[in-house]
Parts: sequence; structure tokens; C-alpha cells
Amino acid sequence: MRTMKECVFAVLKNPEDYRNRAQIMWGGSLAHNDITGSRSLGDWATHQLEHELSGLFDVTHGAGLAAIWPSWARYVMHENLSRFVRFAVNVMAIPNDFTDPEGTAMQGIEAMERFYHAIGMPVNIRELIGREVTDEEIREMARKCSRNYKTTCGHFKVLDYKDMETIYKMARG
Repeated sequence: MRTMKECVFAVLKNPEDYRNRAQIMWGGSLAHNDITGSRSLGDWATHQLEHELSGLFDVTHGAGLAAIWPSWARYVMHENLSRFVRFAVNVMAIPNDFTDPEGTAMQGIEAMERFYHAIGMPVNIRELIGREVTDEEIREMARKCSRNYKTTCGHFKVLDYKDMETIYKMARG
């Protein structure tokens, strides 16, 4: 993610910038294949939540992830607070306030939202689709994501239908 932050503005300014485009592609390949995971258990719940966004609203996966990630992060951060603190400090360059780990983690999430906005990405569903999502659409996405209330997703916090519904509501915007 640090590499993405370093390279994305140059590419947005000059899409023909081969070096920075290559860095983004290489970083994306490493992350997607979990080479950067340092053998730590990741959490792919945001991807499952996003698949229902793109399925219902025909949006790109990356934009959908940007719209759902901040709400998911706020919802699950207490399950693995130290990981969100490390993200804030090591990725988003937030000074570590050792007396307030929750505050540090929240500042990291807010910094990520600012980064998404800076590169023209949405941070909620309203920004993603241009209107407010309805309660019925939220229930439908949660139902489909939970495979008709039968499956869960996630690792930091295992999400069931109600959790999914709550995250979609938080991401409403």
C-alpha cells in the first residue's frame, strides 16, 4: 500500500509513466498472491461484501472496495486493534499514540479515506452509485453475501448476515 501511495499520483498525472505503472502492477500482483502477507492471516470479507455491490450496481471492484472498506474497518477494528494501529502507523504514517490505540487506528482509517478521495475514489455507497442505497437493497446484498443466511465471511471478525447488513448500513453514506 505504501508503494501504491508513492506511485499513484504520478500515474494519475501521467498515465504513460511506465516506471510508476509497473510499480503499481508489481505491488498489486504481490498483494493479490499474498506474497506480502508475511504469513499473517488476512481478511477477505471486504471482497465478498463488495461482490454484492458490483453485482447489484455494476460498479468496478476497486471502487466498490474503496466504498466498503472504511465501514468494514470501523466495524471490525476492535477484533484486531493492534493490526489497525500498525496499519495507521506503518502505512498511513500516523504517529502512534500509545495511550490511545483506538484513536490511532481510527486516524489510520480516516487517512485511508482521505487517500481514496485524493485519487478520486468513493468512501461510501452514496458516492459510489450517486444515490442513497435503500434498506431493501441492503438486505438483498446481505442475503446474497451470506448465501441466503447460511454462510459467514471474514477472519478478524466472522461476519454473519446481521453483521453484513450493519456494514452495508454504515457504508450507506
